[in-house]
Amino acid sequence: MPSIFTRIINGEIPCHRVYEDEHVIAFLDIGPVSRGHVLVVPKEERVRLDQLSDASAAALGRALRIVAAAVVKATGCVDYNVLQNNGAAAHQAVMHVHFHIIPKYADGSGLGVKWNAGSAPADAAELAGEIAAGARQAL
Repeated sequence: MPSIFTRIINGEIPCHRVYEDEHVIAFLDIGPVSRGHVLVVPKEERVRLDQLSDASAAALGRALRIVAAAVVKATGCVDYNVLQNNGAAAHQAVMHVHFHIIPKYADGSGLGVKWNAGSAPADAAELAGEIAAGARQAL
C-alpha cells in the first residue's frame, strides 16, 4: 500500500505545495509545530534515508536549501530546525523518507529538543574506523 506521501505525490490527496522538481515535493505540514512548517519528501518511496538512490538523496539536499531559504523569507523566522527520523524507534510516523523544516520564533514556538548527550565510547577510534570503512564501500 502506498504511503500517504506517495498518495500526495500522485495527486490523490491535496496539499499546499511549495516546491516540486523531478525527484522531490515539498508542502505545508497539516499538523504544523509552528507557522511555516514544511515537509520535504522524495518521490522515491523508501522508509529510511540510507535506502534512497543517489539521485533522490542529491535532489533532497538541493531542495532542502531552496525550501529552507523560502521558509525564512516567507515567515520572517531567523532560526529553524531540520528534522528527519529513520524507523519507528526513532519516532518516524510515516514510513516514507521525509524532512521537516520547522521555523523557530522569538516567542519560543517551534520544535523543542532535549539532547541527552553522553560521553565518547572507549572504542571510539575502532568505531570511527568501521564507519569510515562502510562509507568507503558505499561509494
